[in-house]
Amino acid sequence: MFTRISNGWALSKQSFHVLMLDKELLLFPIMSGISCLLVLASFALPLWNSKYVDVIMNDQQAPQDPVAYLILFAFYFVNYFVMIFFNSALMSCAIIRLKGGNPGIGDGFNSALNRLPQIAGWALVSATVGFIIKMIESRSERLGQFVAGLLGMAWSITTYFVIPVLVVERKNPFESIKRSVGILRETWGESLVANFGIGMIMFLVMIPLIAMIVGGGFLISSGSVALGGALIGVAIFGILLASLVSSACHSIVIAAIYLYAAEEEVPEVFDHDLIAHAFAQK
Repeated sequence: MFTRISNGWALSKQSFHVLMLDKELLLFPIMSGISCLLVLASFALPLWNSKYVDVIMNDQQAPQDPVAYLILFAFYFVNYFVMIFFNSALMSCAIIRLKGGNPGIGDGFNSALNRLPQIAGWALVSATVGFIIKMIESRSERLGQFVAGLLGMAWSITTYFVIPVLVVERKNPFESIKRSVGILRETWGESLVANFGIGMIMFLVMIPLIAMIVGGGFLISSGSVALGGALIGVAIFGILLASLVSSACHSIVIAAIYLYAAEEEVPEVFDHDLIAHAFAQK
């Protein structure tokens, strides 16, 4: 177990090194976030004066009108499609880099566009599962949230490798899930601990940034509005940047683990011994 933790932590650090070779990969999560905001606006603004606006703006409550169900599901589908599209583009670039290439933003977009049927199929499945989980959560305040949380966690783990499978192997959604489970079964220790390592680094980075926000609020209440506002602004920018880096590193780790587990190929920009020892038969 200690070896798994050590390898997972090292993999998370290696992913950051890869990101530094292709900093433009950060543009994909930025564009994904902006696009998701546009999707929200495209649904909410036309419905602003109708009874359906709460379906989009406050999806914690289960809708009663069948039309509301359709609107909410459509919102889920478009939102998932956008996130999966940009994640697939990022994953494609990461795989190109890990195989020794020098990817550009255009390579990621071309790859995602060439896989629109797979992306749309996976978005439909993801939206359906997400919609069902949200309905379970909204039906019961406590039990529903507990069950929905367990289902959401299980779904996230089961589908951990779906995006690289979709990008590289172009399988349909159900074959991708089956393939993802097979790869995860072989590499569950390093896969999950590497993900935990990125999350832990993110948490450590967030501590001083949150402290800066608290300090900025204290300065504002003390009368130093300009200094306090500047401190809060810097902290918010740092949080956004850390989130973007975390998202990109997460995709790079998944790509690296997938390549070795699926093709027995050690990515050139990762340490050979690290990967080999991490996935040696236990």
